[in-house]
Amino acid sequence: MEAIAKGMYIRCSARKMRLVADMIRTKKVESAMALLFSLKKTKKTAEYVDKILKSAVANLKDKNAEAQIKTENLVISNITVDAGPHIKRFKPRAQGRAFRINKKLCHLTLSVSD
Repeated sequence: MEAIAKGMYIRCSARKMRLVADMIRTKKVESAMALLFSLKKTKKTAEYVDKILKSAVANLKDKNAEAQIKTENLVISNITVDAGPHIKRFKPRAQGRAFRINKKLCHLTLSVSD
């Protein structure tokens, strides 16, 4: 059994999100949640990954309501981080010029299986 959860247009760069995603890839869900809880103090992206992980577990339980699924048996089977579009903003500079600021977005796809 497998369930997928997606987070689209997350306000964070894909490079920073991949650092956290690589730490929990192919781990058990219980240990990944404990690791993400400790990472929340230093990495902002850990909050987003934790939210998507909990959503994937809930999707699996909802998909197979008749089966008794325990979270200690679940494993993160696949996690991918893709770059999303840029939000373009302009900042006023000296002598009437304007500099462009690109705010990066990313997409997170996480699948959980037993």
